[in-house]
Amino acid sequence: MTNSRQMVAPALGVIASCLLLLATGGLDQGVPGGRLGPAFWPRLVLGCLAATCVVRLTGALRRRSTPAIAGPDATAAVPAPGPISGTRLGAAIALILLYVLATPVTGFPLATLGFVAGFMRVSGARSAAGIAAGAVLGTVGLLYLFVKAVYLPLPKGDGPFEAVTLALYHVLHIF
Repeated sequence: MTNSRQMVAPALGVIASCLLLLATGGLDQGVPGGRLGPAFWPRLVLGCLAATCVVRLTGALRRRSTPAIAGPDATAAVPAPGPISGTRLGAAIALILLYVLATPVTGFPLATLGFVAGFMRVSGARSAAGIAAGAVLGTVGLLYLFVKAVYLPLPKGDGPFEAVTLALYHVLHIF
């Protein structure tokens, strides 16, 4: 594909996302101060899309100004990825299904902690400390994002799991 053709999609993406951003102007009417309105997340996504398109457009412009290098390395193909492990794929699918089934019972925090740790292990992470840190930090980050920032009610679990979730919310000062 020529460099000019590589610039068309990112340029159209910047234009479209900016126009759509302008169209979200009236979505926040009637939202009390200090609260996220219904336009926040679409605006965030559109802003990120515009930024990504600008980065892609800048890359295409830089390639256009750089002379092409001739030689054996110029045509070297990127190596194809290896075959997909059926065992790992099956384990990942099982983890997703287990997460969906466990979340209403155990609550979002405990189910997410287990899911992230399990998925990291299935994906090839080997360090127990790295898996634990990723699972704990990822779960806490998602809790703050969904409960504190977005005000999204998440499943707290049943019975003793609900008590654990509420205690965790209090420790993290979520509510």
